[in-house]
Amino acid sequence: MANIRSVKGAVGLVTGGASGLGRATVERLVSQGASAVILDLPSSEGQSLASSLGDRCAFAPADVTSESDVRSAVALARERFGRLDLAVNCAGIAVAVKTYNFKKDLPHSLEDFSRVINVNIAGTFNVIRLAAGEMGKNEPDADGHRGCIVNTASVAAFDGQVGQAAYSASKGAIVGMTLPIARDLAPMGIRVVTIAPGLFSTPLLAGLPEKVRSFLARQVPFPSRLGDPAEFAHLVTALAENPMINGEVIRLDGAIRMQP
Repeated sequence: MANIRSVKGAVGLVTGGASGLGRATVERLVSQGASAVILDLPSSEGQSLASSLGDRCAFAPADVTSESDVRSAVALARERFGRLDLAVNCAGIAVAVKTYNFKKDLPHSLEDFSRVINVNIAGTFNVIRLAAGEMGKNEPDADGHRGCIVNTASVAAFDGQVGQAAYSASKGAIVGMTLPIARDLAPMGIRVVTIAPGLFSTPLLAGLPEKVRSFLARQVPFPSRLGDPAEFAHLVTALAENPMINGEVIRLDGAIRMQP
């Protein structure tokens, strides 16, 4: 029999877990019988979300770029729930600035570029490397499986738009490291998969005017709407449960290809 597993009883760590795609993932994990550690900034709503979800949810206030913060979050998973089976990287930031503003004779701020690269790439990798160390302690199942890591890229990795140099570069890097890390961790039975979402109804988009949001929604061939974070969360659990998906990047985008 194929070894299809369930997330029930699993323990997941979700970065950016207090809002947007991360929050939907945490809520789904708990509703499916898993336990979840929300890793998000101290200023986030992580604590109130964890309290509202009950005993199988805990909050680890942390910055993904900090080694000590992420080590503490991984330790919290072990202390509270005994293990770590799944890590989901949803934490990320974006800026929208052109490479050079010729009207103002102003180049893109190097500091802004570096910050996006640091949070999105180094932050994701920081969580991967520390979560993998914890997963390696798990007893393998009959298939040799010890854990699963799911990263969040973006369709911007492939169809980056005007003003998206920093964001697209950071998401392209997440795509680029998926296969080598999957190969690195394969001997330990730890899978690595990346989701590249299209336009989703998240706080990142909520700041846009309604007119802009409905315009964006119409760009999606089918279904012609913004994605629901619950649909992202659904894919995360499907990936966690299907042992054959590894080293892959999956577009979750209603067939959109972004215009310049």
